[in-house]
Amino acid sequence: MSPVALDRRAFLRVTALAGGGLMIAAYLDPADLLGQGRGGGQPAAPLTPDAFIKIAPDGVVTIMAKNPEIGQGVKTMLPMLIAEELDVDWKDVRVEQADLDSTKYSGQSAGGSNATPSNWEPMRRVGAMARATLVAAAAQTWSVPAADLTTGSGQVRHAASNRTIGYGQLGPAAAKLTPPDPSAVRLKDPKEFKIIGQPIANVDNPAIVTGRPLYGIDFSMPGMLFAVYQRCPVHGGKPVSANLDAIKAMPGIRHALLLQGAPSGAPYGGVAIVADNWWLAENARKQLQVTWDEGPGAAQSSEGFLARAKELAAQPAQRPLRSDGDVDAALKAAAKTVEAEYAYPFLNHAPLEPPNCTALFKDGKLEMWAGTQTPQGGRGQAARTVGIPDTDVTIHLPRMGGGFGRRLQNDYVVEAALIAKEIPGTPVQLRWSREDDMHFGTYRPAGFHFLKGGVDASGQIVAWRDLFVSFGSGNSFASSASIGATEFPARYIANFTLEASTMPLTVPTGALRAPGSNAIAFVMQSFIDELAHAAGRDPVQVRLDLLNATPIEAAGGGRGGGRGGGGGGGGLDAERMRGVLELVAEKSGWGKRQLPKGTGMGVAFHFSHRGHFAEVAEVTVDANKRVRVTRVWIAGDVGRQIINPLNAEHQAESSIIEGLSHLMALEITIAKGRVVQNNFGEYPFVRMRQVPPEIQIHWRLTDNNPTGLGEPVLPPILPAVANAIFAATGVRVRSLPLSKHGFSWV
Repeated sequence: MSPVALDRRAFLRVTALAGGGLMIAAYLDPADLLGQGRGGGQPAAPLTPDAFIKIAPDGVVTIMAKNPEIGQGVKTMLPMLIAEELDVDWKDVRVEQADLDSTKYSGQSAGGSNATPSNWEPMRRVGAMARATLVAAAAQTWSVPAADLTTGSGQVRHAASNRTIGYGQLGPAAAKLTPPDPSAVRLKDPKEFKIIGQPIANVDNPAIVTGRPLYGIDFSMPGMLFAVYQRCPVHGGKPVSANLDAIKAMPGIRHALLLQGAPSGAPYGGVAIVADNWWLAENARKQLQVTWDEGPGAAQSSEGFLARAKELAAQPAQRPLRSDGDVDAALKAAAKTVEAEYAYPFLNHAPLEPPNCTALFKDGKLEMWAGTQTPQGGRGQAARTVGIPDTDVTIHLPRMGGGFGRRLQNDYVVEAALIAKEIPGTPVQLRWSREDDMHFGTYRPAGFHFLKGGVDASGQIVAWRDLFVSFGSGNSFASSASIGATEFPARYIANFTLEASTMPLTVPTGALRAPGSNAIAFVMQSFIDELAHAAGRDPVQVRLDLLNATPIEAAGGGRGGGRGGGGGGGGLDAERMRGVLELVAEKSGWGKRQLPKGTGMGVAFHFSHRGHFAEVAEVTVDANKRVRVTRVWIAGDVGRQIINPLNAEHQAESSIIEGLSHLMALEITIAKGRVVQNNFGEYPFVRMRQVPPEIQIHWRLTDNNPTGLGEPVLPPILPAVANAIFAATGVRVRSLPLSKHGFSWV
């Protein structure tokens, strides 16, 4: 993480609250770039995190959580960092969700597993500066040196005189002080932590389990109407005409609007139906008769993409991404070679809460309640859509029922703004149905790999060629359809070639949890296993041998770069990866356990979003190809500190479960430009009874700044299970989902 350079004036503003409390607003200079993992991980605007601390006279501390909460626990984690350095008891902390506010906050985003690395130091400094100001106020009040004072449990103490004073009592005095130089503020030694490192329950849990309104779809206000929006079923199509008069005549229908979309975020036109309640609007939609201009997308299909990929694989690659050594010569000299074709499908995010947004356009200003991972981008897009300045758009940030990258896109926010503009003065809530979400997602792109590798007489991997066929145009990949030139095992094999060819696509694509890595790990770690098997060697040792090689540094030209923190291998630290691989082998008893027939173990690792993770899966497969993942071992290195062990455990387990869903049955197929799947019945996630009964998580702490956990645990589980299935059955699966090959969950 970049050093945080702050000055006193920028850092702290102190004012007295009514009743004598203290309000501290922290303003931090840019500290990091927020990589969203989109389009190969292009950097976003500099992060300028703010924090709001309010200390009431009774000592209760309210901390604002600035980032959107999508279920990753950031609403609890960021305030924990502040509270730790403020030196208050967690029981005395109250957490409030901040609205989007560019005058106080920047980087109010959720994506790329960036919340921890971007905020680890800045949020702690916020708490430390507040604590130092309160200590200075107490020193002045008692006329004693500040160095003689200590803090704890929201109090300042003077041991020599046995005096204590609560933070709430110090508010008026602290408000008059000039804050200290932030570079001189002492941050706690980890040995002093009382909150960081403790299992803290999610602050929203009571509201979630009791069903209190919390999510965007829960929001309501007087006079609110409800809207649905029907797009062309073919991606890229546009409406020509519709039976609007007939729809308007239906009971409870207030408006039926044919809209041509907005270039800034919702490029596809459609028909909006606005009614007294959502059910009336949704039923009226069933009576819609729309003439569509389907456009060129109607000619695209999943079958066509596969056929075109095979055609491209038979031709010279369109462009090189990396070339080390002499692959042709190494393959010719290899003792054994393996060729394989790997493929993975489009995937949808399918968050449990479908996209929704409430908008009110009144007196030339727009107010929105939007569950979005990128609210600042949504504000700008909405402002351009209705033709007003960004400063005239207010966005509130309700909790989201899942995002996984879907809510990085703000198309539904822009659609709500479009509709609200047509009915000024009336609040309207746009709700997508599950079918809308399935048909109009921003999908994890499919991909195709055509591989050939070789091992020498000693079983070392000496050659690797990968022709990657994906989507895009010219030298540009479609969003999240790229591969980095440093994607492992690049740099660790002396003779290595990575090439790419692309084909056009009208289906919108985007980041899905662990973008790129969620599919690439399956390919790379499965093919390493194939080469290990061909060499007759232990798969763990083969990986260790690769990691022991001296990495080849990228030299520019056609080699490009990895996705750094977002994915790829550019930031991979071989020593850290060896550490987690050795740890997971030890904890799983790799090579030391006698397994019954039909049971196998598989291993994989992957570097993604700054996290180093290795995983082992134990799998049983019966004669009917029914699969049961009985155990999973995880070894992870995300730095020197696990901030909230309870949440870290939840993030790791959820990554495993979602990865198993990707592996077994999830697939979005395209036919005549349309998404075939309609609902969860055709897009089945793992059920509770299919979850591994034992998931062990082991952390390897290293002297590195903490990094995020929302994504990096997911990628290795796919190849680990696939490799275990091969170990159990001898069947190598090279395309996903497994259900296409007759496998199913027990």
